[in-house]
Amino acid sequence: MRFFTPGNFPEHHNMYFIYGDGGTGKTSLLKQFKGNKALFSFDLSYNAVKDTGDITLAVLEGTDIPIIQRVVWDNLVAAVNSPNIDVICLDNVTALQNYVLDNIEHAAKDNRQNYNAMQKWFRDLATLLRRSNKTIYATAHAIDKGKNGIDEQGRYEADMNIKTFNAFTSMFDLVGRIYIKDGKRWIDLDPEQENHAKNRIDDRTLIKAEELVEAKPTEEFTVEEPKTKKAS
Repeated sequence: MRFFTPGNFPEHHNMYFIYGDGGTGKTSLLKQFKGNKALFSFDLSYNAVKDTGDITLAVLEGTDIPIIQRVVWDNLVAAVNSPNIDVICLDNVTALQNYVLDNIEHAAKDNRQNYNAMQKWFRDLATLLRRSNKTIYATAHAIDKGKNGIDEQGRYEADMNIKTFNAFTSMFDLVGRIYIKDGKRWIDLDPEQENHAKNRIDDRTLIKAEELVEAKPTEEFTVEEPKTKKAS
């Protein structure tokens, strides 16, 4: 164990995790991050960022699937160690989880330990990303539990095994759900809504999607004092 003296804690870049329905613009949020980006696309939904000039794209090939844990790990380590990469994006973690679980189930002799093995792999993955000192952005699909009669708090969550989700996102600074309402995109960061959200970066709990990385300054209004009439 390594100790750091007061005032000398190691600095790290922020880690963002956004989940939501398809078509809400999760992938396109990557455009907000500054610097050179490495996009690891696990669901091949990269059209929203194909015209950018600062994103290197990595997609899986058929031969990668049976050894996806090793392929993803090795390529992420390469991205972490690259001085030319500032931001690493994992899109979509729901798809990655399903690939990993399928591999574990095929290799396991005792299926009772499958989810424990998956949770450990994702926890190790998050630790690698946390220690990278790169900005991290990850996405996942969402589950709407409204069909089960839940229509208030706690209705939404990421489409992941809950323990795997907790193991992976525990090190993230921001977790939120993106959604569209009245034609505008919003991100819920309020843990009191019980929809798996948190914001350690600032005190915002509900933001416009285009302000994920950087909040726009609010307009300031100057109120003039009423002029007093001169005595005649």
